[in-house]
Amino acid sequence: MRKILVVLLLALATSFAANAETDEIRELKKEIDKQYDLLLKMQTRIAELETAQKDSDKQIIQKVAAEVEKQQVAAPKPISWADNFKLSGDFRYRYESIQEERDGKADTNRNRIRARLMLEAFINDEWDFGLRLATGSADPVSTNQTLEDSFSSKPVWLDLAYVHYHPQWMDGLDIYAGKVRNPFYKVGGNQLIWDDDLNPEGGSLKLASKLGANDMLYTNLGIFYVDVDRAGSNRVDSSLFGIQSYLKHNFASGDYLIAGASYYDYGNLKGRSGLKGTWSSSNSLFGNTASAPNVFASDYNIVEVFAEYGTKVGELPVAVFGDYAKNIAASTSQDTGWLIGAKLGKARNPGSWELAYNYRDIEADAVVGAFNDSDFIGGGTDGRGHQFGITYQLSKNVQAALSYYLAEETRTSGCDDDYRRLQLDLKYKF
Repeated sequence: MRKILVVLLLALATSFAANAETDEIRELKKEIDKQYDLLLKMQTRIAELETAQKDSDKQIIQKVAAEVEKQQVAAPKPISWADNFKLSGDFRYRYESIQEERDGKADTNRNRIRARLMLEAFINDEWDFGLRLATGSADPVSTNQTLEDSFSSKPVWLDLAYVHYHPQWMDGLDIYAGKVRNPFYKVGGNQLIWDDDLNPEGGSLKLASKLGANDMLYTNLGIFYVDVDRAGSNRVDSSLFGIQSYLKHNFASGDYLIAGASYYDYGNLKGRSGLKGTWSSSNSLFGNTASAPNVFASDYNIVEVFAEYGTKVGELPVAVFGDYAKNIAASTSQDTGWLIGAKLGKARNPGSWELAYNYRDIEADAVVGAFNDSDFIGGGTDGRGHQFGITYQLSKNVQAALSYYLAEETRTSGCDDDYRRLQLDLKYKF
């Protein structure tokens, strides 16, 4: 009986303990579930706060951007205004030595400078304006200023002043009016007919037309006022009409060929006094034949043909070129000029170099002597000889150059007078 009682008591104790443990686990589970629900609510709230903060930041950014844009619209725009202008220029320092046999002239050794400042204004999509000031004198083929006269101030002149029209309705068309750049192409940059510094006055047109994948046709036209003759009762104005056309063909190899012709017709030069008298107290025909002291014996209607071929030798660009001019209105047999030349290399990147050479023979009445190369035989016509040049690119926008002229003047009764000219240059561009 006692054993049975003990067994019953043990069974009751075990049952009570099991029930107590089940209740405790149930309460603990409820507490865990409660904490889990609270955690979910906290995570949801955090996500809502983050979303609200992002929306708030986005609204703030949008408001700030809108306000900045409003201020930009309302404020003046000096930077945009300045973008319509371009300022550029160059400076050259030159040492020059000249040995001239003619008339027993003494040797010349001098230092010279050239400074030019260019302003371009872009008026709209079709119109531009250009203005350039330069050192020099009224001489149209020189912007050099010799360092002399006891530290005297040096004059600055109007070198260019023009409007430029490039219509959107016709690609490749450019029209200029005013004191403009010379529109006529010069193979190899030669100066048989035109000096590099010459900027004629009047109007010009340039048209570039594509003829196919490898060919371009260029046409240049100029109508210029040379001088108004105010002396005497006749008062005949001198003018210049010029037209030029040339074709450039690009080969698949990278070589190119340029060939073309020009016609220049001067009006009312024959019988008038030399052109230098219009910008200097002295007068000169610069080698052109005179029918009386300082009076043109010929008119000047010049036919020009020219060609240039470019290729590469290794990595070096090479160009050979030739130019021929004949004055079909000359009153003398001295009516022809020609030039051949070559260039090797291209002075562009620092450390690069360029060699140049040409030989020319220009008779007295082949071209107007007042407007061709002012360095060869001292300027003008009636001479022949060589020009050598080398250019070295010292650094970006800085070059050193040497030019040497070895020539003969034939202006004095057919005599061949030696002419030697050495130029050492330092050139700077900005």
